[in-house]
This record gives sequence, C-alpha cells and structure tokens, in this order.
Amino acid sequence: MHWIDLSIFVIYMIAMLSIGIYFLKRNSDADDYYVGGRNMGSFHIGLSVVATDVGGGFSIGLGGLGFIMGISGSWMLFTGLIGAWLSAVFLIPKVSRMPEFKSLYTFPQIFGVFYDRKVALIAGVISAIGYIGFTSSQILAGAKLASASFIDLNLNTALIIMGIIVVVYTFLGGIRAVIYTDTVQWSILIIGLIFIGIPLGYNAVGGYSAISKTLPSDFFSLSNLDWQDFINWFVTIVPIWFVGMTLYQRIFACRTEQEAKKAWFIAGLFEYPAMAFMGVLLGLFARAAAENGMFGYLGYSNTVALDPEMGLPMLLRTILPVGLMGLMMSAYFSAIMSTADSCLMAASGNVMTDILDKFFNMSNNQKSHLRYSQVLTLLLGSLSLLLASSMQNVLELMLYSYAFMVSGLFIPLIGAFYWKYSNSNSALWAMILGGGTTIALIALDADLPLQLDANIYGIAISAVAYFGIGFFQKIN
Repeated sequence: MHWIDLSIFVIYMIAMLSIGIYFLKRNSDADDYYVGGRNMGSFHIGLSVVATDVGGGFSIGLGGLGFIMGISGSWMLFTGLIGAWLSAVFLIPKVSRMPEFKSLYTFPQIFGVFYDRKVALIAGVISAIGYIGFTSSQILAGAKLASASFIDLNLNTALIIMGIIVVVYTFLGGIRAVIYTDTVQWSILIIGLIFIGIPLGYNAVGGYSAISKTLPSDFFSLSNLDWQDFINWFVTIVPIWFVGMTLYQRIFACRTEQEAKKAWFIAGLFEYPAMAFMGVLLGLFARAAAENGMFGYLGYSNTVALDPEMGLPMLLRTILPVGLMGLMMSAYFSAIMSTADSCLMAASGNVMTDILDKFFNMSNNQKSHLRYSQVLTLLLGSLSLLLASSMQNVLELMLYSYAFMVSGLFIPLIGAFYWKYSNSNSALWAMILGGGTTIALIALDADLPLQLDANIYGIAISAVAYFGIGFFQKIN
C-alpha cells in the first residue's frame, strides 16, 4: 500500500479512537455506557442497527458468497429485512411497554422479569458466549482485509493489530460512541461502495460483456441456490432480530417506541436491497478478476487455492489507485469496527449485568460499575482475539455464533410474550436442550436430514421442550 493510502488509513483510525476518548470523558454511569442515556433518535439508531448487523463480517462474507454463487448470495440479507420488520411489528411494542423498560440494560433481564433468576443467568451466559464469538468473526474479517491489502502483513499479525484497535476503541467510548461512530462509519462504507468500489471494479474486469463471458450464466440468476440454503439462512438470521443483545441495547437507547420502530424499518431497507446487492456484486467482480488471472501477481493464477472471502480484498487492492485505496480500506474497516464494537459491548453488558452483578452486586456504586464494565470489555475483547486466531472462515464463525444464541433463546422469548402457559422450568430446559443440541450437532459434524442446518434441529428441540413441559405442568 502506498504511503498516501496508509496515511489516510492511519488518520481515519486515529479519528475513531479520538471519538472513543471524547465519550470516555462524558460517560458518567452505566446508563451512559450501555444504553446511551436512553435519549437517541431513529436516524442514528437505524444506521447503527444496520451497521451492526451487516458490518464488515457480512460485507466480507457477502463478497465470499458473490465469489462462489453470484447474485443469489443476496438472499442472505433478504432474511435480514424480514427479521428487522417482523421485530419492529411484534417485538418492539412488547418490550417498550414493559413496566420495567426504563431500568433494563440487557436482553436476559427480560427473562428475569418473565421467568426467574436462574433462567436469566443462563440466558446471559448463552448470549455472552454468542457475542464473544461474533466479535471474533469481525476481528477475523478485519484481519483478512488487512492481510490482503498489505503485502508483508500475515494474517496473525493482522489479527493482533485489528484486535487492539477494536478493543481499545470500544473499551474507551461505550455505546454512545458506538452508535454515533456507526453513523459515520456506515455512511463512509455506502459512499465508498457506490462511488469507488463498484464502478471501478466493474470497469477493471471489462464490464458486463467480459464478465458474462467469464462466469457461468447462473452467477447472474437469483435462483442459483438450493432451497436448503435459504431455509438455513432464514432460520438462523430472522430469529436473531428477536434475541440479539446489540439490538436490545438500541431499543433501550431510543427515546420512544415509535423512534425504535422507525429505526428498524430504516435498517431493513439498508440491508436489502442496498447492501445485499452491493456486497455480492463486488464478490462477483472479484471472481471474474480471479478467473482472468488478475491476481497472478499475488500468487493466485486461478481460483483453486484462493479463499473466496479473500477475493474482494484482493480485487480492491488490485484495481484502486493511490488515494482511493486508502479511502476504500477505511470504508471497509469502518464496517468491521461498527459491528465488532457493538458485539463487544453486548458481551460486556451480558457478563457484567447478567452474570457478575448477580453474584457480586457490582451496581451499587455507579462510578465503580462503569470502571468495572470498561475493564471487563478489555478482557472480553482479548478473549475474542484469541478465538479469532483459531478460526479461518468469517461467515462460518458468525453463523455458528448466531445459531448458538438463536437455538437456545428464541423459543423462550416468544413464549414469554405470547404463550400463557410459559414458566421458568420450561424456559430453562428449552435453553439447555436447544443450544446444547445445536452445539453437539456442529461439534459432531453430523450428516443431518435434508442437509438442513443444525440450528433448525436445535430450535425444534427447544420448542418441544418449552411447549411440552409448559403444557404438562399446566394440566397437572
């Protein structure tokens, strides 16, 4: 990377860290640190929601899908649109009208209201583990992007650099810094893709005529996927809009219920079609470039040994001129940071509020609570970095984290709001059996019926346990 591009990138990173320092001095208590003072509007929240949900992991992951299957990969984020709008209609009104709403910081606290202390604790553990994994996926996404952009930077070194930047920035600023910088970061990414990445990528690979001659015709079809792919994405991604800790933090941070619902509708539209097609198109361009030998100077004369998720970063590195390369790299790192910081904040909130505070009552002194929260964020960020070093596939790590949370938490959450026979015992067993089934099936690498995701079977087991135990106890 040219020194001009490197300078642009470094200046951008310094600016983001400066925002974290700015809010460090303005966070007076846990309310500021975790829910932004509960007075934020729909625009900032909406962009923050989509930045968090899509972010860099899905940006790099979508590029990988476009590289493998073409524009059909966009269906993944269509499930994000469905999830966002369903939760706006069915979840936000229920949560916002809870009498305890103004005192809530985390999603598992809702389980504490409807069930009991033990259920809330286990929900906190499940959510924290899931978000530590999700934070790791974002650090890995940033490391892949960095190692593909800098010739002499290997993946492990890139992991350490990305991990330090994400962890320190989040440790400093809290959720308010996260939300405001998400607005800036997401705007930079969208502008970068529309005006830099897509037009230059399209021209560099020779336009539609050259691309259509290079790639199979099914790369340009929306039906180039198996029905199992869509079902697996749907069942994994839609429920996360109901159990995602990062999303609850933003519901709690909104001024009103209407502001929250509006933010979710905004986020859905940015997910699909906006980001969905931009991400897979760039991946498709990268595939065309690889097939035509454009990455030969990097040691990849064909696509056989090339990681699909590395195709997009390599394309940008190959086609972008001095100056624009720095801007585009900053745009992608913006997306990565916007998700990583939110997920790290979620994990920190879960562990502090839903686990440690139940045993050590750390919330008595608000100033001390704030300091403990910051230290915990630093420790969990370090753990996420260690996890990222053991995984190599961004999308796989993200979907594993999603699946673990969804299979354990989704059914008890729906039952709490909508089923009259819900009780703590049924919720407890639903979480244990649902999450346990999914993790066991993944660990065993089981050959599952119909080639459906392990998460689907985990949710099914969770539902059987929840409704079966609940109904049995009710009639007895």
